[in-house]
Amino acid sequence: MRILYVTQEMDPYTAISEVSEAFKRLPQFVNDKSHEIRVLMPKYGLINERRHRLHEVVRLSGMNIIVNDEDYPLIIKVASLPGARLQVYFLDNEEFFKRKYAFINEAGKPFDDNVERMVFFCKGVMETVRKFGWPPEIIHCHGSLTALIPLFVKKVYHNDPIFKDAKVLYSAYTDLLSQTLNKSFEEIAAINDLDAQDLANYMGEKSINLNKGAMHFSDAVFMGTAAIEEEYSNLLNNKPHLPFMEESELLPAMVDFYKKILE
Repeated sequence: MRILYVTQEMDPYTAISEVSEAFKRLPQFVNDKSHEIRVLMPKYGLINERRHRLHEVVRLSGMNIIVNDEDYPLIIKVASLPGARLQVYFLDNEEFFKRKYAFINEAGKPFDDNVERMVFFCKGVMETVRKFGWPPEIIHCHGSLTALIPLFVKKVYHNDPIFKDAKVLYSAYTDLLSQTLNKSFEEIAAINDLDAQDLANYMGEKSINLNKGAMHFSDAVFMGTAAIEEEYSNLLNNKPHLPFMEESELLPAMVDFYKKILE
């Protein structure tokens, strides 16, 4: 299987939330089973490039990503995951990701441009994979920063030969990002020919709900934490899904789940 992993964070590079710890062994486990994988994540400023030996991939860098009618350069860096035969690709932009915090500043206030940062990352992932020239069979998204990717796959890139046959699996965790987004979300996230109705699936009763929208557009869902299973249970009735489980059970179960999704 060809599996694209997109994550908002990953141990040992970050420790922002439960995603970092939950995600760290899955790519290595799947890679060791002789499947073909790629891993993409943001290059937050809190990641020590020297310690983790990141270096730029010149052949992939140099693209510009349009967000809210502005062009932003996309820089791709790569590092080898310690103790594994696996590379991790980092999406970087000085304006969006140089800062030393993920979604809130040192005073605990949300960054005003979190919507733009999210759109830049998700759109950057799509364009980077196109540049790979590598059509994934499964796109496995981890964390709310990746929540627009299911929408983009199904509504924006659905005719692209790289993505047209891909199945999207979304792993839902405690959402730290939605509460930091402002009312510009629907306008800025509506890239290409998307409209308000497409983004309506990301709106909760009173505020933005990234998990809800991502689940709607995904082919399957994994509950990355037991804390939110009841909250989203009504969205899972007619969709293949895995309940939360401990790592020892999860790793082999996830490989079987990928095969089920592709059947």
